[in-house]
Amino acid sequence: MKIYTRTGDAGETGLFGGQRVGKDCLRVEAYGAVDECNAALGLAVSTCTDQELRGQLQQLQRELFDLGADLATPEDSPGAERVRRIEAAAAARLEGLIDQATQELPPLTRFILPGGTQAASALHLARTLARRAERAVVRLEREEAVNHQCLVYLNRLSDLLFTLARLANHRAGEAEPTW
Repeated sequence: MKIYTRTGDAGETGLFGGQRVGKDCLRVEAYGAVDECNAALGLAVSTCTDQELRGQLQQLQRELFDLGADLATPEDSPGAERVRRIEAAAAARLEGLIDQATQELPPLTRFILPGGTQAASALHLARTLARRAERAVVRLEREEAVNHQCLVYLNRLSDLLFTLARLANHRAGEAEPTW
């Protein structure tokens, strides 16, 4: 199978279900921003030596792939019922991970600057990309029907990535850069 199809050469792409849209449409922007966040998580995984943390990040990558598919598939498109939709339980799971990691961390008393270990730095990058994706989903949700749980998940994800960046530094014995 060839990786190139030439079907996007005119500036259009296909959504799940077959609908053709411009590559600059809000829906493509939203799932593209999710893909950017997922790529940054891949960078974090590649630099992370903490096996527990690596496993959590890899699970987040799979969930982000589901989230991207959710955003790429309008609810009324053919085959939409085959797409795994993000549910409220996913955001609740992220809250549990935040709470668990926070118990291990010293109290937050100052603003944290992105940095520290390579893994923490990559997690901070992923956090900012999660916020970009969140903003893109907000714009999309104003114009089209979208699973609102995608937005909730991205909001929790950025909080989790901030917490995991702190945890990566803490476990590595690296001081957090502060402002």
